[in-house]
Amino acid sequence: MARIALILALGTIASAASAASLQPMANPAPPGGPDTRYCLKVGPLTGNLAETILCLTRAEWAEQDVDVDAEWARNGVRVLG
Repeated sequence: MARIALILALGTIASAASAASLQPMANPAPPGGPDTRYCLKVGPLTGNLAETILCLTRAEWAEQDVDVDAEWARNGVRVLG
């Protein structure tokens, strides 16, 4: 019975730790001008295993329904220009 309680306790701790690590940091993208490009990691394209980095302006990201400030903490790579 003690073994089951220990397993349940460890499982609860592990799931709480993994959930905490998935929370994005409140770290907005650096400020820039209208021509500044924000490079974000995007998922692998169909038929490709490699992760892709795409650099677009804020307006171009908005056309793709992407909020740069919300995605920056998880997927931000660099700012160009």
